[in-house]
Amino acid sequence: MQQPLDTILTPERTACQVPGVSKKRLFETIAHIISEDQISLSYDEIFAQLIAREKLGSTGLGLGIAIPHSRIDNCTQPLGTLVTLDEAIDFDAPDGQPVDLVFALLVPSEAHQQHLDTLAQIARKFSDADFCKRLRGAADASALHALATG
Repeated sequence: MQQPLDTILTPERTACQVPGVSKKRLFETIAHIISEDQISLSYDEIFAQLIAREKLGSTGLGLGIAIPHSRIDNCTQPLGTLVTLDEAIDFDAPDGQPVDLVFALLVPSEAHQQHLDTLAQIARKFSDADFCKRLRGAADASALHALATG
C-alpha cells in the first residue's frame, strides 16, 4: 500500500540547508528532529538504529541522494524526515558523489513489507532529477515541505 508523502513527512520534520559535516552528525541531527516531534521515540534509539542500518551498507543512492531507513520499536506508523544540507557530505554512495539531499524513513518494527514498499516509493520519487533539483533550490523548510508533498 502506498502512502502519500504528506502522511509520512510533516513540516516539523523538514529542514533546509542543515550543516552536514559528517554522516554521524547528520544522523544526530535527524534523531533530534524526530525525537522532538515524536515523543514515543527516543533520540538514542533513533540514532542507534540509523547507525546500525548504515553499518550494513550505505543508504546513499547516488546523484547526491541518500535514504537512511530503519524499522524501529515504538514507531506506530511510517515517518520521514527530509533534510537538505548546506554542503554535501561523503556517504559512501555507489557513484562516489557526496550527498546533499536526505530523506530518512522510520517504520514500525513489524512492518517489513510496508517498509520495503514505502522505501521503493520514496526512491522512485527521488529518481526524478527535476524533483530533486526543485528540492535543492528550496529557500526554506516550508518551501521544501511544500515541494516534497505537493
